Amino acid sequence: MKISLSSVPVDDQEKALQFYTDKLGFQKKHDIPMGHHRWITVVSPEAPDGTELALEPDEHPAVKPFKAALMEDGIPFTAFEVKDVAAEHKRLEGLGVRFTQPPTEMGSVTTAVLDDTCGNLIMIMQGSMQ
Repeated sequence: MKISLSSVPVDDQEKALQFYTDKLGFQKKHDIPMGHHRWITVVSPEAPDGTELALEPDEHPAVKPFKAALMEDGIPFTAFEVKDVAAEHKRLEGLGVRFTQPPTEMGSVTTAVLDDTCGNLIMIMQGSMQ
């Protein structure tokens, strides 16, 4: 068994698609109209046939309070691995991305936390959590 799809709940699919592609550097894999919403997935350009991330509408009644609680407590919804957190932090800040945590060493892992503009905090990390 392997993970082929994960999702992140977003408050605006178009805004999310622009952020996740233009700022974070993911590539659009699918963008299929589905009534009021779309089935949108993005992938890493390093693994275009790898795990897809769905930009899922956050309209279920339980999702917005959950996301608000995570944001209030400063807890990232998910994490993405990068080769160099400091370099990625600098690159993303140059693109106007807002960070809630600068690069921080945590044992064998270095992390930073950014706001995805769609209601989520996202961690970027380098190193091993093992």
